[in-house]
Amino acid sequence: MSWLANLTQTYDDHIELVGQFERKANGREYALIPISHTTQTAHIEVHLDEEGNFIAAYVRDKVEGSTIIPCTEAAASRTSAPVPYPLFDKLLYVAGDYVQYCGEVKGTPYQDYLDQLKAWCDSPYGHPKVQVVYDYVSRGTLIADLVTRKVLHTDGNGKLLKKWEAPSEDKTIAKPEIFNVLAGDQSSAFIRFAVNIPGDEEHRLWRDTSVQQSFIRFHESSLSDTDICYVTGEVLPIAEKHTSRIRHSGDKSKLISANDSAGFTYRGRFRTSREAASVSYMASQKGHNALKWLIDRQGITLDGKVFLVWGNQNLDMPEPHQDTLDLYEEAGVDSILEDLDMDDDFDIYGVESAAGIPRPAGMGDSTLKAYTRQIMKAIGGYRYDGQQHAHVTIMILDAATPGRMSITYYRDLNHEEYLNRLEAWHTSCYWQHRYRKNGIGEWQTFVGAPATRDIAFAAYGPRASDKVVKGLMERILPCIVETNRNVPQDIVRSAVQRASNPVGMEPWEWEKTLSITCALVNKYEEGKGFEVGLNTETTDRSYLFGRMLAIADILEREALGREEKRATNAIRYMNAFAQHPCRTWKVIASNLQPYQERMGIAANKYTKLLVEVGSKIKFEDFNDVPLTGLYLLGYYSQRNDWFTSKKDKNTGSITDAVVDLADQNEQREGEI
Repeated sequence: MSWLANLTQTYDDHIELVGQFERKANGREYALIPISHTTQTAHIEVHLDEEGNFIAAYVRDKVEGSTIIPCTEAAASRTSAPVPYPLFDKLLYVAGDYVQYCGEVKGTPYQDYLDQLKAWCDSPYGHPKVQVVYDYVSRGTLIADLVTRKVLHTDGNGKLLKKWEAPSEDKTIAKPEIFNVLAGDQSSAFIRFAVNIPGDEEHRLWRDTSVQQSFIRFHESSLSDTDICYVTGEVLPIAEKHTSRIRHSGDKSKLISANDSAGFTYRGRFRTSREAASVSYMASQKGHNALKWLIDRQGITLDGKVFLVWGNQNLDMPEPHQDTLDLYEEAGVDSILEDLDMDDDFDIYGVESAAGIPRPAGMGDSTLKAYTRQIMKAIGGYRYDGQQHAHVTIMILDAATPGRMSITYYRDLNHEEYLNRLEAWHTSCYWQHRYRKNGIGEWQTFVGAPATRDIAFAAYGPRASDKVVKGLMERILPCIVETNRNVPQDIVRSAVQRASNPVGMEPWEWEKTLSITCALVNKYEEGKGFEVGLNTETTDRSYLFGRMLAIADILEREALGREEKRATNAIRYMNAFAQHPCRTWKVIASNLQPYQERMGIAANKYTKLLVEVGSKIKFEDFNDVPLTGLYLLGYYSQRNDWFTSKKDKNTGSITDAVVDLADQNEQREGEI
């Protein structure tokens, strides 16, 4: 129960925010919900005066319809059984004329709603605004009033329309608002009430804290069954049923449930569900409401799977799934940017980039040290002095069925340890990338780790389903936040295979795949000392073959010139080269001869470099054993080094390169 204890503590630590609405980027509102309440999306808002008379009604969309509603245990876990909410609910419960407009119903939902609402009004905790609502709904004219005001619409038989169809005689009639906000027919509309009292500033009952506190006290007075709470360790009123609607207002899945009291009877292990665990009503309410709030506030949801990270001292923690550029931006640290001088006469990739993306520069030892300092600076902003007991919780939630949700991954780490592991990830799984734009549309170069979504892009392509992407994100997470966990081999292998097939991709897609794959290989081969900057000392067979492939690519591209857009032999044979380097190199080398002759003496520098690199390969290593992913690092670094200006190569500090960047950008434009 540590996860529930952490969430309960989070709720208590932020009790001052209860009931205060915040707004997401998409405009939807959310809040830390009071206990004994839940959230629902209302479709119709009904306004009453202080005498309980109908004034007006409005259709609300998803953005405007977010509503905090009072909720009992039974209502929070209702499925098909008619169990009413105490105040706001669907037409089935709140409309006394539902049968007249919609047909027969099972049970007595309207009468159950009235009885429950009357019990609240007659209790010592009753509220005058709730009494106004009771006075109105007890008249049983809600649907009739909404039809009169043209909020709801009927057919020729006086029944609510199932779906909208424009009259055949006039197809220009606009579709009513109610059909734009409802997924089903009109009978499923959810109603909320507002009571307009002169001198009262808050007429919205779902935001009136006095109404909320009134119901909390009323509901707590009905809780009498006590037992020891496994979360708090105290004897408190116990929750028999636990809430759903955790990920969103339509979510029916529960984290805690027990419905095996008949038949298997808990597989013979227990007589009652409490023998397994008992959770107090207060702990359940606080924990689940805190979880809903955190998911709305900072959770990442993909195909129903939720990735959530929060700290007990500070909710906002660096997200493990983000890339290094996002980390820089959140921390307010300048990313490491470099540009380079290059020959404007040709493009190394054989195509002019429509976006005008400059080629990235290499990274030497001094740059690597500067990069490490930048990471430490970015993450250092989240470190705290004197908070040794702070911790960070990482949780992944998913539901295999509509009714059951599980915690598929959970870790509770010391705050300092979490930041150390993030730092280790960003300084080990890194490479130089240039596939993102800033707020003004300019391409950004950054050195760092790719986002886990982009790793899925590299491994499985841009059309990978959300199911595949969320599965990869879950598998990568332990590699980031746990020690001694390397990137899964199949993910690295898949990315290497895609990066080895540039002919099958657009140039921008291949460049993005290549740099991300280099980061993965760099992490997977951690400890071998390869950086973005060219390693001229290594004798690794794959790395050297990759360098030779890059030289052949550059030579042919310069010979072809800027006007020729076709792929070079090195690019076309890249996949075969990775599988059979010796045999394929003979083909590439023979195809290079006409271009060397065309270039004449200008080809000498390339030929000399080819001989120099080839001589480093041992005789016994010049065979057709498939290359490892390190050949991509050799290819990238060699190509990068060739087009990096001498000024950038000789710069002793990355700071100098950053200072020069503004001037360089004004003077030239590059391309992928």
